[in-house]
Amino acid sequence: MKHALPLAVLVALVTSGAAFADDDCNSPMSQWQPREAATSYVSGLGITADRLRIDDGCYEVRGRDSDGNRVELKLDPATLALVELEIRFQSGADPSRYLPGARGQAAMVPRAPVANPLLTPGTAPQVGGN
Repeated sequence: MKHALPLAVLVALVTSGAAFADDDCNSPMSQWQPREAATSYVSGLGITADRLRIDDGCYEVRGRDSDGNRVELKLDPATLALVELEIRFQSGADPSRYLPGARGQAAMVPRAPVANPLLTPGTAPQVGGN
């Protein structure tokens, strides 16, 4: 459940450009790339394709990423542009590969509280100039 927010953000980012478009692909079949091009493209993304089928005029590829997460992509068959992405993260998985800029961020390190003459640990707060 803790990965629901990153997944929701990712889906929103991926689909934001086509917010009012339907999820069908409308490219004429004469312009479609071969199925092998779609699986090769997905492999280049680090996803092992288990199944490729046509759904609503789109290539729908199901597989697993290198971390073992289940991934489903919908691609426009003419351009291989990503139409929809769904990831089912395993328990304890790191979703940062799907969030730009997330890898390599320094972890938050707790710091000692700033010295404050009004607050002394173990005593009541001092108010005013008493």
